[in-house]
Amino acid sequence: MGASVRWSWFTALLCLLCMGCEVQCDCTEEGVHIQGGHYTLSKKLEKGSQLVYRCPEGYYPYPHLRHLCQPGGKWEPTPRRHQKCRLVECPDPNVLQNGNVSPPLQKYFVTNETTYECHAGYTLRGSSSRTCLPNGKWSGSTPICSRDFGDTCADPGIPAGCSRTGNTFGIGDKVKYTCNGNLFLVGSSERVCQENGQWTGQEPACYYKHTYDTATEVSEAFGSAIKHTLNILQPTDDMQEGRIIRMSTNGTLNIYIAVDISQSIDQSYFQRARDAIVTLIKKISSFTVSPNYEIIFFSSDVYEIVNILEFRGNKIPLADIVERLESFDTSDKNTGTDINSAFQRFFERMAIMKYGLGIEAFKEQRHVLICFTDGGYNMGDTPEPTVEKIKNLVYMNHTDTSREEYLDIYIFAIGVEIFDEDLHPIATGTGGRHYFRLRHDTNLHEILDEILDEREVVGLCGLHKGYDTTADKISKRKRYPWVAFVIIQGESPRKCLGSLVSPNFVLTAAQCFTFGDLPGDVSVEIEDRPGSRVKRVKTFMLHPEFNIKAKVSQGVSQFFDYDVALIQLQDDVHISAVARPICIPCTQETSDALQLVRVSTCAQQGVVTHTCFNITVFINTNKEQFLCKTL
Repeated sequence: MGASVRWSWFTALLCLLCMGCEVQCDCTEEGVHIQGGHYTLSKKLEKGSQLVYRCPEGYYPYPHLRHLCQPGGKWEPTPRRHQKCRLVECPDPNVLQNGNVSPPLQKYFVTNETTYECHAGYTLRGSSSRTCLPNGKWSGSTPICSRDFGDTCADPGIPAGCSRTGNTFGIGDKVKYTCNGNLFLVGSSERVCQENGQWTGQEPACYYKHTYDTATEVSEAFGSAIKHTLNILQPTDDMQEGRIIRMSTNGTLNIYIAVDISQSIDQSYFQRARDAIVTLIKKISSFTVSPNYEIIFFSSDVYEIVNILEFRGNKIPLADIVERLESFDTSDKNTGTDINSAFQRFFERMAIMKYGLGIEAFKEQRHVLICFTDGGYNMGDTPEPTVEKIKNLVYMNHTDTSREEYLDIYIFAIGVEIFDEDLHPIATGTGGRHYFRLRHDTNLHEILDEILDEREVVGLCGLHKGYDTTADKISKRKRYPWVAFVIIQGESPRKCLGSLVSPNFVLTAAQCFTFGDLPGDVSVEIEDRPGSRVKRVKTFMLHPEFNIKAKVSQGVSQFFDYDVALIQLQDDVHISAVARPICIPCTQETSDALQLVRVSTCAQQGVVTHTCFNITVFINTNKEQFLCKTL
């Protein structure tokens, strides 16, 4: 017993000396517990471990979000005894001019509801009632009580938690916004009324530190913006109309992606970010646009995955990009943070391209920069001056204001603790939001899978989700929208899997059927519309050479060559994001899905998909096809 006490004192003495010598001590769990929640540790209690507090939905950790274990065995910041999960608060809505807010409370928390009514002579625009949401925002849109006559622009309103200066709305008039209390501004702090009756910039909002954007908000806002960029570059005509400018279809899209892998970012985030990038570039490849990519990870150094200069004169296959991403090892790379080095790398690449292409060719190129970080840099300089150099490069030194359409910088602020004041100023672009504030445990993979609305590319075969979704437990139908269930009634009811190959044909196995089965005995389940699941069958055809007992005399009890059947439906399936055909090999659609250059052969497609087997498919004509599958 005495030895144990002496050893404890010896350990304590070592820890007191930790900062002055090479001895390292672990942190302890004393005093770090949180009321109403729990915490996770990135490296147990070792030096550099990050302790992150987690609370139920509608609550947030207070007063600290996280602690970092220092070399001396102490947590930074120092834990407090009264750490707890606080109920999420929404910004004060009692900023409405010319109207009343009910109920007039001092503070508003999750599930609190408010209603809005205008004074006599004023008209209400926006939401008449709103609810405080778990992410710290109000539902609906900003209520505005205004007369809106005699002015060029409509009253832009005052968002909850905000103050505004400027109450005239003629051409050239300005309104300025600041946030009250400990809220911070996201969006435009100043807006100007234009001749076309529109305000410049983006409607501002005031956030608490616990406020975040939901997956749906990010998907809708960012998805709409990036899809518009892709559509502008779709090669359909000699010239294509853009939002403000006209761009030739030989214009080039350059996408630069930077992911923070520094110590302040949870290690599990890297895997999600890597999967998210793969998802994003695969979705973009669904369009006929073929962007050039620069992909880097960064901490105190920059780690290059794809160099955009490699795309000069040739395209890097999508499979090669994915392989590089998946083979990258983050071991011993997540140290300090130098965000400026990432933007400096992008600037250098763009400068080289401008020099190599010449000014006129460089003018045709659009640039989209996407950065995932918490903004907590402890090395290097602020990235703002480098971002200004990038703007000058693309805007041609600000000599042409319409050049703003050619540059978008999207910031995905993600982490336990986000440094908004450093990140928000570098988000750049027109036509929508460019700054997104995400919860530290956000599933980036699912968000980026949703950003390009699949309903816009319903004609594409083979699009699917390469992961199990957490929101939808029926993951097979969710992941593989061509899956169909073939139901056969009769003396021995059976159920088989099939694949949708066109709006009115389903491919399945011939062994599903027995002698005497009729079309009236067969139905197909595939939910193409809400409430529409069961499809009646017009006819079905088995491969004429299928015979399961063909080689019984040779000692083979079951012979599965030519085991294929084609079912024709009475009514077409409504092709959508949830009911999409699988790709038929030896077709141009499959070539596009596999990202093969121009027209590909069956053999080339077979190499990519690894395994092929020969069968004959009768779809209106007796055309022999090769159906391939990836094992």
